[in-house]
Amino acid sequence: MVLASGKVLSVNVGLRRQFEYKGRAAESAIWKYPVDGRVRVEGINLEGDEQADRGVHGGPDKAVYAYAIEDYGWWEEQLGRPLEHGEFGENLTTRGLDLTNALVGERWEVGSTVLEVSEPRMPCWRLGVRMNDKHFPRRFLQAGRPGTYLRILEEGELGVGDEIRVVDRPGHELTVGDISRIYAGDRAEVGRLLAVPQLSDSWREWAKQRLARQEAAAQSSGSPSCC
Repeated sequence: MVLASGKVLSVNVGLRRQFEYKGRAAESAIWKYPVDGRVRVEGINLEGDEQADRGVHGGPDKAVYAYAIEDYGWWEEQLGRPLEHGEFGENLTTRGLDLTNALVGERWEVGSTVLEVSEPRMPCWRLGVRMNDKHFPRRFLQAGRPGTYLRILEEGELGVGDEIRVVDRPGHELTVGDISRIYAGDRAEVGRLLAVPQLSDSWREWAKQRLARQEAAAQSSGSPSCC
């Protein structure tokens, strides 16, 4: 059963490149460019694609990154200039799906692959380099349009024009947009993350640490008993 559908507008890959950042050598593969034909999806990325620092990008929970053309349109208005597919470092430029409201753990069939929504993109300084604006990572986080990372559940191939079929949604209501919003400052809802079994280990650990800090702060500021 197809619960919702969209389309792949562009498949984008890129290799690591070196550059200078604040007077030091740096490396990133955030420069992604559209490719033609069918692209193999296996392991923890797409064929022809790399992640330079898998401590913060890539790995099983961040194997594929998708960003919506609808969000591109919003950013073009904000920035006052056209944007090219892949400019946000995404592997899949999509149309027709509200990625901000994708549920953590929902599953997509794309080509012969099966992908699972895992977590939002948390912007780092590399996005600022890519957009030629050191303040852009903060703007990106505050905009609440994070796109979504995906796990590879079934390897296969995909390409431009493929339908994205949402074939399964979990029984909770936590979206990638919720995680981004909670991280950006709405910390009262941190506990929601721990109730979601599909949450990645890194986000589960972050949520546990935040809750522990909140509990410690509450205890230290509590009024002593009068009796």
